[in-house]
Amino acid sequence: MMSLNELWFVLVAVLFVGFFFLEGFDFGVGMSTKFLAKNDMERRVLINSIGPFWDANEVWLLTGGGAMFAAFPNWYATLFSGYYTPLVVLLLALIARGVAFEFRGKVDSGKWKGTWDWAIFLGSLLPPFLLGVVFSGLLKGLPIGEDMEMKAGLFDMVNLYTLIGGITVVMLCLVHGLLFASLRTTGSLQERARKLAHKLLIPLAALFVIFGVLTYFETDVFEVRGLLISLVAVLGVVAFVLAGWFIRKQKDGWAFGMTGAMIALSIAAVFVGLFPRVMVSSISDAFSLTIDTASSGHYSLKVMTIVACSLLPFVLGYQIWSYFVFHKRVHEKEHLEY
Repeated sequence: MMSLNELWFVLVAVLFVGFFFLEGFDFGVGMSTKFLAKNDMERRVLINSIGPFWDANEVWLLTGGGAMFAAFPNWYATLFSGYYTPLVVLLLALIARGVAFEFRGKVDSGKWKGTWDWAIFLGSLLPPFLLGVVFSGLLKGLPIGEDMEMKAGLFDMVNLYTLIGGITVVMLCLVHGLLFASLRTTGSLQERARKLAHKLLIPLAALFVIFGVLTYFETDVFEVRGLLISLVAVLGVVAFVLAGWFIRKQKDGWAFGMTGAMIALSIAAVFVGLFPRVMVSSISDAFSLTIDTASSGHYSLKVMTIVACSLLPFVLGYQIWSYFVFHKRVHEKEHLEY
C-alpha cells in the first residue's frame, strides 16, 4: 500500500500539475497582450478572457507551497531558502500582474494603461520562466550538504540546462494561452491566436528536443526512471502531434486539451524523475532529500490527509462551477471591466 509520505508526494505533484495547467494559460494570455492584440479593445478582450479565473488559478500554487510546508518541511526549508531571491522576484511579478489587472482601467490614459500593460506582460513572463529554472534545477541537482542546507551560487541555479528549461516552460505556456484565447474570443483576434499558436509549435518542438537531450546528459532521471520517463515522453509526443492536428482542424477545445496534457506530462515527468527524492544533491547522493528524510511525522500526515479529503471536493466543485458559469466567449461589444 502507498505510505502517507508517498501519498503526499503525489498530492504535491498533482497540485503543481494543476497550477501549471490552469495558470499556464493565464500566463500565456498575459504574454500575448503585448503582441497579439492590435488595439486597446482587443487587449481588454484578452484580459477579460482570464478575468474570472486567474486569481483562483494562483491558489493552486499557494496550496502546493502550503502542502509542501506541512508535509515536507525540510524540503520547503531547503528549497525556499536556497532559491530565496528568484522566488521573491516570482512573488513580486505575480503581485504586479494582479495589481495591473485591477488598476489598468481606472484611469483613461494611454500612458497609465501602457505602464500596467507592461506589468501584465512581465508578470506573466517571469513566473513561468523562474519556475522552469527552479524545476530544472531540482532535476539537475544542487549543492546540498549533510545539514540539508543549499549553498548555491548563481551558476548553480542559472546555467544552460535551467535556462533552456525556463524558456521551454514559457513557450509552452504561451502556446497554451493562445489556444485558450482562441476558445474565449471571436473574429480576427481568435483567428490570429490560433495561427500564432500553430506557428509556435515548431520552436516549441525544438526546445523540447534540446531540453530532452540535455536532460539525458545532465541528470540521472533516465537511469533511475528510464522506462516511465520514456513512456511519458512518448505520450507527450502524441499530445504534441494531436495538438497540431486539432489546430489545423480548428478544433480549439481539443487542441487546448492537448497542450494541457503536454503541460501535465512535463510537470509529472519532473516528479517521476525525482521520486523518491525531492531534491537532488550535486555533492553526494547521500545528501539528497527524500520523501522520508524531508517529511513531517506520521500523525501530522494522517491529520492532514483527513482534512484534505474533507475539504478538497468543495474546493474543486467551486472552481469547476466558476468555469461553467463563465464559459461563454468574450465579445468586443460587451461591457469590459478591465
